[in-house]
Amino acid sequence: MNRTTLSLIAGTVALAAITGFASLSEPDASGTDTAEAAAVLPVERSGLLCPAPSASDLAETTYTSFTPVTKGAGSDGSAQLQAAPRESTDTPDADGSDTDKADTDQADTDKADTDKADDDKKTAAKPVLAPKAPGTPVTGETSGADGPALVGTAEGGFAPGWTVQQTTQVTAGNGRGLLGVTCTAPDTEFWFPGVSTAADRTDYVHLTNPDDSAAVADIELYGKDGAVATTVGEGLTIPAHSTEPILLSTLTGEKQDDLTVHVNVRSGRVGAAVQALDDKLGGDWLAASTDPAGTLVVPGIPKDATAVRLVVFAPGDTDADLKVQLAAPTGLITPAGQETLHVKGGMTTAVDLGDVTRGEAGSLVLTPTDGSAPVVAAVRVVRGKGDKQESAFIPATAQVGARASVAGNGAKDTTLSLTAPTGTAKVKVTASAGTGGGTAASQTYTIKQGTTQDVRLPVPAGLKGTYALTVENLTAGTPVYASRTLTATDGGIPGFTVQTLPDDRGTVAVPEADEDLRVLQK
Repeated sequence: MNRTTLSLIAGTVALAAITGFASLSEPDASGTDTAEAAAVLPVERSGLLCPAPSASDLAETTYTSFTPVTKGAGSDGSAQLQAAPRESTDTPDADGSDTDKADTDQADTDKADTDKADDDKKTAAKPVLAPKAPGTPVTGETSGADGPALVGTAEGGFAPGWTVQQTTQVTAGNGRGLLGVTCTAPDTEFWFPGVSTAADRTDYVHLTNPDDSAAVADIELYGKDGAVATTVGEGLTIPAHSTEPILLSTLTGEKQDDLTVHVNVRSGRVGAAVQALDDKLGGDWLAASTDPAGTLVVPGIPKDATAVRLVVFAPGDTDADLKVQLAAPTGLITPAGQETLHVKGGMTTAVDLGDVTRGEAGSLVLTPTDGSAPVVAAVRVVRGKGDKQESAFIPATAQVGARASVAGNGAKDTTLSLTAPTGTAKVKVTASAGTGGGTAASQTYTIKQGTTQDVRLPVPAGLKGTYALTVENLTAGTPVYASRTLTATDGGIPGFTVQTLPDDRGTVAVPEADEDLRVLQK
């Protein structure tokens, strides 16, 4: 396996940012109809921020970068991930001590500071993970508590659908297990149902500002009785190009098992994610739920789940009444005793669904009754029993759309779940070449209406290393949702992590050329 070893630098958790744009070319002089083809173009630039993986000295982290091949994008361009710049921690003495010595050594100090600044600039500028070609993933590794936050930029043919997977294995201690996260986009609002301030949980919300000016954000907590009073959750300033990890239990004295975090950005934009660590049940990253909606899908609950806890929050003052269904391999079923769920406006509601999948693939589908308000949702999943249990989170997610990808898959440790709640869909799944070699392979599946399937993956021939999966919905107008589960058993503990696959936003719709001209003429 070809791997690039990442330099270890101190860093705090950063979150991913993905942005894209496309530019129009002149119409084909041959007179062929290019306006229709130009209506959807590949993005030309994408940016990513990946979180510093762990504070544990026992952490082992792998990063995998992948760009799917996109028609019309070409193969030129580049993609780079590099360590986030380090900031100086030097501070002047408050009492002015050692002034004479400082004056005497000022020249040496200035030179050392200059050399350090130059070294930091070199560290920040040196690419540590640079893909060589679209369609082939590359990996890098780091270990210990000093794994850096990574900042990335992709241009040209490397930009459309660029994705980076970060997977960390921690063998012992608080939050031990398999932790995974897909680098995601900055925004101005995030919802995290499923966080906790209970005594056995250590949950941090990480706010990362990728821009050149400071951002200001509020953190609001909502529990079973509504808004939770916080001490320092308002007007938090996140300096430019920096990350602020905030321990939720420091915001309130209330101990609650099930809370919803709302991050609202007043100025600028941030990336946000929650790292949830449990004393007994391991830990994982909790990605933000998709935007509030009446209908939500939580795809790919592992079939061997021993406990599933659904957490739902209804923003605003209007109550929500939801039908709870499980999309199983044979169709939609209603969990016994959990036919409906009433969620009071502004309050967090949680319900235990037990081993709801009962050994089969399954996804939760939440649909509104008449007049129901929009909600956000996530589930906490537990695998294993007794003192050998591990937990992970799955947020409600957006549909696959035209295409979605996920990297870091192994030949035997990966499960891909596909669900089509409202109609039968054909889905093409492509397994890329491996990081160390192999030949890409594809398979098309039919996902019947109301079902979930854990599909048999088309593993690349001659696979070496890990590979990426690209999912394409071939049935326009029929929503498909997907998630990928990675597993890694250590000491009998069934470690796992689940990432959802929303649309990769690798293309952008643009006005037709003649419409552009009309706009310019006005």
